[in-house]
Amino acid sequence: MGSMRFPSGAEERVQQANEAFPADGVGWTPIMEEAQRATRVLHPETMQLPRPDRRRILTVANQKGGVGKTTSTVNLAAGLAVQGLKVLVIDLDPQGNASTALGVDHRSGVPSVYEVLLGEISIADAAAVSTESPNLYCVPATLDLAGSEIELVSMVAREGRLKEALKSDAIEQIAPDYVFIDCPPSLGLLTVNAMVAAHEVLIPIQCEYYALEGLGQLLRNIELVQAHLNPALWVSTILLTMYDGRTKLADQVTNEVRGHFGELTLRTVIPRSVKISEAPGFGKTVLNYDPGSRGSMSYLDAAKEIAERGVERKTA
Repeated sequence: MGSMRFPSGAEERVQQANEAFPADGVGWTPIMEEAQRATRVLHPETMQLPRPDRRRILTVANQKGGVGKTTSTVNLAAGLAVQGLKVLVIDLDPQGNASTALGVDHRSGVPSVYEVLLGEISIADAAAVSTESPNLYCVPATLDLAGSEIELVSMVAREGRLKEALKSDAIEQIAPDYVFIDCPPSLGLLTVNAMVAAHEVLIPIQCEYYALEGLGQLLRNIELVQAHLNPALWVSTILLTMYDGRTKLADQVTNEVRGHFGELTLRTVIPRSVKISEAPGFGKTVLNYDPGSRGSMSYLDAAKEIAERGVERKTA
């Protein structure tokens, strides 16, 4: 497997830690802890995750904005890719933020998910290899996608356009183990297409006030899709994001979500992190931007947990 490109600072931190940590085991320093985390990302060959027995297609949805939906999509995808799995991200948000974070061109005119939905090109024609990893592909979203919901209204089987694209032989040219579909922050036709195409729904929930506001409507929409369009769809994963351990509110929200969703909630919690927020501005995931950061390690752990849960469910 090819290696990811990392900033030289990660290697420097490893070297600094080697100098700061004496052979007799005395003098453990915070930089050593950071270096250990960075080493895990710098040597991904030690982190091979199990492949699912069938392709897992996950829609990442929450109509509430600012919950870390796109951030979680790209970083979980990168986390699985760096740990040995092949991943495809479909950017179904007209803003194209997932495409930006994965270093994929999404200027108007490039092959994109818009043409895929209209049936003009295949998934394989639109997919581009991310700069994050040779295992990671992205079908970008361009501004053309903004008007696609109006165009789709008059089309036959408008809710199943993405599903048909994913069922075609063209997807086998990529042969991903995981497909993540990043939805817009709404419950419109694009999100419905994502839910009809998927097997699972992953819901990011931020550890902040009003965290569960609007979630009932999302769950009702999922139930409607289950009843009328995709009986196999189910909410498989709840991911807690923007956790700030300094506040009581974060713990209250965490306990409330775990109490409501139980084992569907990942054990790993994504912390509120400046590094996570900064990374997209450089066209990178946090794993590439700062591999030794808490945010990077949290997304690696969450990706590992998702992969292992898939195997556990298969053998249960």
